[in-house]
Amino acid sequence: MSIVVTPATVDDAGMVDLLETHLATMHAVTPAGFVFALDLDGLRGEGVRLFALRDDDDLIGCGAIARIDEHHGELKSMHVRAARRGEGLARRLLAALEDDARSRGVTRLSLETGDTDEFAAARSLYERHGYEPCGPFGSYADNGHSAYFTKRLDQPRHGRSG
Repeated sequence: MSIVVTPATVDDAGMVDLLETHLATMHAVTPAGFVFALDLDGLRGEGVRLFALRDDDDLIGCGAIARIDEHHGELKSMHVRAARRGEGLARRLLAALEDDARSRGVTRLSLETGDTDEFAAARSLYERHGYEPCGPFGSYADNGHSAYFTKRLDQPRHGRSG
């Protein structure tokens, strides 16, 4: 088993299927009108960097960073295939995204996720890795269905042991 995280595009083999699975899952567990996941065109947008999580040649997850401004990015489209959850892969993906952001001068990463039980594991992952609850950021508004988190990347690292 060789787990790697590499830059990707929406058009890479298997990526459309994985992203459509992610979007379908988000729509299944989120009230209508409150899914803020990027669609395929959004993930192709300027200022968005998409990454593939692979086990050898098998695409098992993805994640993206969307630029909010020069030093602030947003985590988007974090997804690990259901069959591979519980192996610490989301932690590895998150660490790789943070490292990429740091290398490009991003000093703060933020994210929006759901506030229901279906998103409890995601919220726990982010909190274990130094993300702190915050208010809406960027173009988000307080909507009663979202939880917001942020992390400074220019401070000492912690929470990576997972």
